[in-house]
Amino acid sequence: MIKQYGVTGMLVGLAVILGACVSPIEQKAPEIERPSSEQPSKARGRPGAKLHVELGTAYLQAARMGVALDEANAAIGFDPTYAPAFLLKGLVYAEIEQFEAAKPAFEEAARLAPGDPEVNNAYGWFLCSQGQEDAGLQRLEQAARNPYFSSPGKAWANAGLCHLRKKDDVAAEDRFLRAVAQDDRDAVSMYFLADINLRLDRGLRAKQWVDTLMNKRPEQGVDLIWLALRIERKLGNDDAARKYAEKLRADFPGSIEYQNFLQGKFE
Repeated sequence: MIKQYGVTGMLVGLAVILGACVSPIEQKAPEIERPSSEQPSKARGRPGAKLHVELGTAYLQAARMGVALDEANAAIGFDPTYAPAFLLKGLVYAEIEQFEAAKPAFEEAARLAPGDPEVNNAYGWFLCSQGQEDAGLQRLEQAARNPYFSSPGKAWANAGLCHLRKKDDVAAEDRFLRAVAQDDRDAVSMYFLADINLRLDRGLRAKQWVDTLMNKRPEQGVDLIWLALRIERKLGNDDAARKYAEKLRADFPGSIEYQNFLQGKFE
C-alpha cells in the first residue's frame, strides 16, 4: 500500500520517498558526512554529473524510468566517483523491480559515500524491502541521526516501516513518533501510529492519531476511512462508525474494505 518514504518525493509517492543499533561486537562509530550533492569537489566531471542526476531525479519522479536511467548512466560517465549517480541508478532499477541490478548500484553508492544520509536512507529501505531488515535498519538509523540530513523524519519513518516488516510494533511506534516529531505533516507515520494503537487495544490514542490525520489531510482514501471506522467501532462510537461506513459505500463501493465491512470482517 505504501512504499518507502523519502526517496523520490514519498517514493510514499512513487512513495511520496526512511533501527538497529551497532552490533555489540562491532562498536565502530558510524561515519557522518554531508550529502554528496552538497560537498565541493575538484573532479572535472562533477558539474556535469550533478546536472544529469538532477535531471534523472526529475524523470524518476515523473515515472519516466528509461530516461532517468539514461541520465544516471550519463552522470556516471561524467564522474564515476559521484555517489548520487549510482544512487539514482539503484532507485530506478528498484522502482522497476529489477532488484538484482539495483543492488550493485546501491552498494557502489554506499562504498563511495558511506556516511551520506541520502544514500543510507535509500539503501537502508532497499535492504529492508529485500528481507535484510537488520542491515537496513542500521543504515536508516545512521541516516536519521546524521546532523547534516535535512529530512531525518523520512529516515525515522522508513525505519518504522522496516520494524513493521519485523512485526515489532513497539519499535515501529517509537520510530514513527520520532518521525512525527521531525515533521508534524507526516501522514504515513500518523496513519501507522493510529493502526498500531488500534492493534494494541489503545483505542483512544488510535482515535487521536486518526482524527489528527483527518484534520491535516482533506483527501481521505479508503485505507484511512476503513481505519477510522474500525477505531470508532472498537470504542463503541456507533454513530461515528456508521458515518464512515456510509462514506465507504458512497466513495468506494467496490473496495475490499467495503466488502469486509459488509461481511463483518473488522480484524
